[in-house]
Amino acid sequence: MATLAVLPPSGISGAVSFDSTSDLDQGPIPDEHVFDPRQHIDFIPPSKVHTMLELSFPENAGVSPIAVSEPFHLFTPAAIRQMRAEILSNKVWDNCQYSSNLAQCQLRGFAAQYAPFVYDAWKNPETLAIISKLAGVELVTAMDFEIAHVNISMKSEKQKVEELEAYMDRKLTEADEGIAGCPWEDDKPIVDWHTDSYPFVCVTMLSDCTNMVGGETALKTGAGDILKVRGPQMGCAVVLQGRYIEHQALRALGQTERITMVTSFRPRSSNLPDDTVLTTVRPISDLSELYFQYSEYRLEILEERIREKLKTLRDNKRNGRTMNVRHFKHFLKRQEEFLAHMNQEMLEDRHVIKGEIDDSHRLNKENSREGKSKRRRDV
Repeated sequence: MATLAVLPPSGISGAVSFDSTSDLDQGPIPDEHVFDPRQHIDFIPPSKVHTMLELSFPENAGVSPIAVSEPFHLFTPAAIRQMRAEILSNKVWDNCQYSSNLAQCQLRGFAAQYAPFVYDAWKNPETLAIISKLAGVELVTAMDFEIAHVNISMKSEKQKVEELEAYMDRKLTEADEGIAGCPWEDDKPIVDWHTDSYPFVCVTMLSDCTNMVGGETALKTGAGDILKVRGPQMGCAVVLQGRYIEHQALRALGQTERITMVTSFRPRSSNLPDDTVLTTVRPISDLSELYFQYSEYRLEILEERIREKLKTLRDNKRNGRTMNVRHFKHFLKRQEEFLAHMNQEMLEDRHVIKGEIDDSHRLNKENSREGKSKRRRDV
């Protein structure tokens, strides 16, 4: 594999190079361009799935009672190797690399054009069934542009050794003096505190984590406490209702690379709220493509809702029932809110600063968009 340049975000000086010399990437690229769930899925259920109530969130928060899973095995080594071969290709890095103030190196919007194996893996019905079961609600991929978002953190062998030595020195000092300062992994997270743009995400590890120290995902509970979910091993994943739970990816030691693939999902049912925001993705996207795909699926949701309501109106008319004006006006009000939210998220290009993500995406208890007072399932 080639040495690939990683361009730093604004305010970070110096470029970093990613030299793909991992044992995973040596030898011929496997001739497995067609995803086959019988060969490439190796699902082992997680030891536990945490609910929103367990994390001190209201019972009606989010689109599902499920908050986050413990890591679970999802893909075979052959599948991971093929995914890496596509993701680390020059054509992906040349055309799909982004950076922001939240994360230094990200690859986005590449799968449909440059990574057919990755694309088919997440579109496959068996994969979707697994993710949906763990999430407690039937899900579909949010949009093609979000298959998938890849976060990449890298360092030289020298940096790896120096960080491990500093970590051990700090542990010994704290043990000798009986003190404990701020946890080292909180000093410089890979991805800082945020909520996701989409209701659910599945985070898949594409790196060998055998000697990794740290690398957990920190979650902020409804009570303000911090819960750490251990990071997945290579080929394993975590499902998180990330739109409604603030979280950050903590720093990991003992590795020269950490590559995670984040795939976003939304409810299949048009009768569930769609609180998707574009705040965290506008500055790191091809806006024209992002807006087209966002508009397409949102208008499809609206179309399905209107067709269902029209069928109900016609059925009621045939059965001699009077028009329920109050209920119909409630339906219209919900669709007005749906369109207003959509309009709010689609900023003109001149208002979007490349790589700059503000904190308006961070969702507090009072800030749910569609159905603020409760998770209403009637539309």
